[in-house]
Amino acid sequence: MTTIDSSGCGSAHCACSGQLQTVPASINGITLHEPGEAIDGGTLRERAWSELLRQRAVHLGLLPKASGLQAPELSSADRQVIEAMLDEQVPAPAPTEEECRRYHESHKTHFIVGQALHVRHILFAVTPGVNVHALTQRAEVALLDLSRKDVAPGRFEQLASELSNCPSSAQGGDLGWVTPEDCAPELANELFFQSDSRWGMGVHPRLVHTRFGLHIIEVLGRRKGKAPEFSAIRERIASELAQRSRATALRQYMRLLAGQAVVEGIDLEASESPLVQ
Repeated sequence: MTTIDSSGCGSAHCACSGQLQTVPASINGITLHEPGEAIDGGTLRERAWSELLRQRAVHLGLLPKASGLQAPELSSADRQVIEAMLDEQVPAPAPTEEECRRYHESHKTHFIVGQALHVRHILFAVTPGVNVHALTQRAEVALLDLSRKDVAPGRFEQLASELSNCPSSAQGGDLGWVTPEDCAPELANELFFQSDSRWGMGVHPRLVHTRFGLHIIEVLGRRKGKAPEFSAIRERIASELAQRSRATALRQYMRLLAGQAVVEGIDLEASESPLVQ
């Protein structure tokens, strides 16, 4: 089943705040859970999107009406019907040759094969309850220390052993040779895909932020890799662009459905605007 992401409205009294919802939310009078049932905001939104799609399929005569006033659980057959409906209702046009070439030109570094970096790092982990401001200050002080021209040999390994929250601290922070596929997406973006990612050897001049925390990075070695010709990756690019177009169209379609429905107890970022491909 297609999953549609939606962020919350920010209200502390709404289910999308992440708190448990006990007062039943509903779509066009069809409740999404039992009265008094504790349900988290993420699960509730997923049920709401599924119910919107089920009701749309019923409206189109693709699924029978459900008995009762509570949203039924979708069967595998129901989901297949809804997927087929979405294929028909939300077509995504194939990207043109010009679009593919333009994307390739602006994202060449993403397609390099064989590139790798020998890196070591010091991780300042952001965990629940941690004082992020104080943690950042500690990381900045350590970065300044390592960026000095007269930094002592072995200082990186020493600080990694003392400060890093990564198991690699036992090896002085050494992660060995890593490729973009080995890294968290935000770390791969910083190390390989930014315009200034190829800063050369040595300590990265700024802290790197990832879902795990703050990193001090040092590059010890580099394998440049090779950029393939456009013709060799044209189909891959077309597939990526088609997936992006499809995801955008689905979000617009779902918000349109939400805008046409009576939605109570949950904010689905309803949109009154027509579906635009």
